[in-house]
Amino acid sequence: MTTSLRDAARPFTGGALTAFLSPTTRLLGLGEPTHGVEAFPELRNEVFRHLVEHEGYRSIATESDCLAALAADAYVTDGTGTLEEVMSGGFSHGFGASPANRELIGWMRAYNQQRPPHERIRFYGFDGPLEMSGPAGPRPALTAMHHYLAAHLDLAWSRESLDELLGPDERWIDPAAMMDPAQSIGRSPEAKELRLVADDLRALLTAHAPHLTAATSADEWWRADLHARTAAGLLRYHAGMADTAPTRIGTLMCLRDAMMADNLDAIVGREARRGPTLAFAHNRHLQRDKSHMRFAGLPLQWWSAGAIIGTHLGDRYAFAATTFGARGSDIPPPDTLEGLLSTLPHARAVIDPARLAAAFDRKLTPRVPADHTYFSLDPATTDQSDAIVFVKDI
Repeated sequence: MTTSLRDAARPFTGGALTAFLSPTTRLLGLGEPTHGVEAFPELRNEVFRHLVEHEGYRSIATESDCLAALAADAYVTDGTGTLEEVMSGGFSHGFGASPANRELIGWMRAYNQQRPPHERIRFYGFDGPLEMSGPAGPRPALTAMHHYLAAHLDLAWSRESLDELLGPDERWIDPAAMMDPAQSIGRSPEAKELRLVADDLRALLTAHAPHLTAATSADEWWRADLHARTAAGLLRYHAGMADTAPTRIGTLMCLRDAMMADNLDAIVGREARRGPTLAFAHNRHLQRDKSHMRFAGLPLQWWSAGAIIGTHLGDRYAFAATTFGARGSDIPPPDTLEGLLSTLPHARAVIDPARLAAAFDRKLTPRVPADHTYFSLDPATTDQSDAIVFVKDI
């Protein structure tokens, strides 16, 4: 191992990670290289505790359903509901089964019990209501927005007219539509009309924001806007599901990350006066360089939520990528980035990407993992990260 590589790394701590960040950072994206490995959300918990206790962070946003997360936030901030209810209904993608997520929610609740409302830490989801089997229907988001507006404004659309356009929920959540666009309702006349209605309702929400905020509260208006964003995003996604073009799956990847970026933008805006936010998701959703993967034999490319929000925030966005060395019998070859980092003496390390690049004394090969759910880091784009967190053995 070269001296320069040793100089690029230090043992992992929350303070060691934040030492790489600009003091202007308002959103820190902490990636994970794969889902379902507790080492990474456990590491996230450690980082978040440090950020809250020493760096003034007041919120965390995870790769989970933005609407479901409202229940988790209500629990950690005000004690609404129970921990069991939050773990069963406050997360999507099966993340409620994670012990590290349970630990996070429990710690946030305990922290907030000792503090006044303006100092309490908040929990957000920034993904759309999207599962591998397909997107949710737009009814909950659309009707919640309509209910909020109808209480204070005269609307051209009744709840009954919305219900007529929405029709049975089963038409929206047919899992067959994921692979067969002909099974999607997303480009039916009713769906097209709903997209116009959703757009007009959100325009009213914006145009009457001063009146609505005074009549309700800034928090209630923010939640209504969350429902508005979600309704519009879901209707757009359903339209993409009905697309018959060969680029269909790539378009859906783009639409999902655009929804994520919109949610992150709104979260940063809401939290602007309170403190920075930690975002935790797959590296592919937070990285600055273009994201790549293969699906059904097709190469896909899209800009991640991190890349998109990074264009808005500039140096106020920071990204720390995470990767690992050995996973059982899956040992990274020595000519890969992960193989090189495995020569470090630390079980967990924080690496300076600039010094790491200087330590390359040979061209590194991208790792080809045994597990298809893991995406290795591209050695050619490590300079797009503000820090790299390496876990030697998971």
